[in-house]
Amino acid sequence: METLQTILREPIITTVLLALIPLVFLLIYALVTLYGEMKMAAHIQNRLAYMENGWHGTLQPIADMLKLLQKEDIIPTAADKFLFILAPYLVFMGTYASFAVVPFSSVFIGSNIDLGIFYLVAASSLVVVGLLMSGWASNNKWSLFGALRSAAQIVSYEIPGVLAILGVVMVLGTMNMQTMTQLQDGGIHNWLILGGNFPLGQKLALLPFMFLLFVIYLLSSMAEVNRTPFDLPEAESELVQGYNTEYSGMKFAIFYLAEYANLFLVSAVVVVMFFGGWTSPFGEFMSGPVWGSFWFVLKGMFFVFLNIWLRWTLPRLRVDQLMYVSWKVLTPFALFCIIAIGYIMVM
Repeated sequence: METLQTILREPIITTVLLALIPLVFLLIYALVTLYGEMKMAAHIQNRLAYMENGWHGTLQPIADMLKLLQKEDIIPTAADKFLFILAPYLVFMGTYASFAVVPFSSVFIGSNIDLGIFYLVAASSLVVVGLLMSGWASNNKWSLFGALRSAAQIVSYEIPGVLAILGVVMVLGTMNMQTMTQLQDGGIHNWLILGGNFPLGQKLALLPFMFLLFVIYLLSSMAEVNRTPFDLPEAESELVQGYNTEYSGMKFAIFYLAEYANLFLVSAVVVVMFFGGWTSPFGEFMSGPVWGSFWFVLKGMFFVFLNIWLRWTLPRLRVDQLMYVSWKVLTPFALFCIIAIGYIMVM
């Protein structure tokens, strides 16, 4: 027992254990979200979905996971074996590394660095490299088409997304995600979506621009995680399965997990920037580290299920429509918001 306690006191062991907490959360979250997505899709389409394994099919996501893990790991003969194997891990690494700066509560954050939101944008860009690598290494035309579409789409929508983040940074004066959250503490009326913790005149002036930046980032984030109506990289009716067509078993499961993890990540950014992060909507009531984690996950899951609802409601855009929305709609509006916010903040 003493030996175990001595081992656990080692800094590197403590760091590894803390780093595993988000991974455990993501595994549980992915199972819950998978079940929720199938049930929501079924209700929207007036059918039942999972019903066989467990009460109302609650055990079906676990069965699906075990099925994937037992499937044969197939590598095409003509594929670039090294890059083919590396690609799914690189995609997941880019997403998982971004969770280091996400403040789950007032005390639980992997790295409370001043450039937190900048680091998150940079680390998540690794996902593009992994997707391109998977499409190229598969030596499959559908995979390559999907990977090229994904790269073009993510790069295009990163522009309005980063501009929306820039607008928030201008208002709050920090890129530290924990500080962003703390500046919105005190109740729902201090959240940035409602104008933030500013004098009434400035709050009312900022309100429409904050709402517009929220919509811009929400749409950009949907495109970055390849969710309908921006799911062209995985368009089943055109590209079979897109960039991961040739993947099976564990590698396919990693792509799936990375997609769901990325979905929660962009939802967490929305929560931190506009909805007070881990702060309670009731001020001091129901606040504290434990309640903070509860509020953060609850808000994040709300936006996850909003993305799912939109996926099963809206039709897929064409490629030209996709680019039009990014370059001719979202980007000009984001630039207009930045100019207006700059004027308001110096007044």
